Amino acid sequence: MVRADARENRARIVETARQALAEDGEVSMNQIAQRAGVGPGTLYRHYPSREALVLAVYQLDIAKLLDSVQELLQRHSPLDALRLWTTALVDAMRRKHGLGDALSPGARQSITESTYDPVIAAITQMLEAGQDDGTIRGDVNPGDFLQLTGALWRAASGPEDRSQSMLGLILDGISRGAPA
Repeated sequence: MVRADARENRARIVETARQALAEDGEVSMNQIAQRAGVGPGTLYRHYPSREALVLAVYQLDIAKLLDSVQELLQRHSPLDALRLWTTALVDAMRRKHGLGDALSPGARQSITESTYDPVIAAITQMLEAGQDDGTIRGDVNPGDFLQLTGALWRAASGPEDRSQSMLGLILDGISRGAPA
């Protein structure tokens, strides 16, 4: 059983790392430990490598994203929920790719494989809600939608962020009334 203080340290380290890495992808492990208010030994006990910490940060991002689906669907139309959720997904994808130097190819592959099915399930849930209310075409494939979002993080990374206009085109394409 993990002690409560150990769980709190772990959560604080990951959240601190998430914020620090968003500000500066080159932040050191010691700087993260200092910001989190723990010693380097505590940090390395929980996350023995930079890669382990970066993976934990990405997994936290994905978990928060997956947990947000129900609330988004309760507060917004399915199409708007999908827009907001996809924007958050693109941000998480951009962070993951921005931290690519900290991840080995095997780790990148592993995180992609472990998050694929839950992400597809979340997309499916929002697409089905839109199909049920008649705003999203019935022939939209969640895997195709996810693949299209891959272009969005690249569009958001350039000097001119075109991700929202591109997302608008994607959502227009899946909306009821768009040609099949």
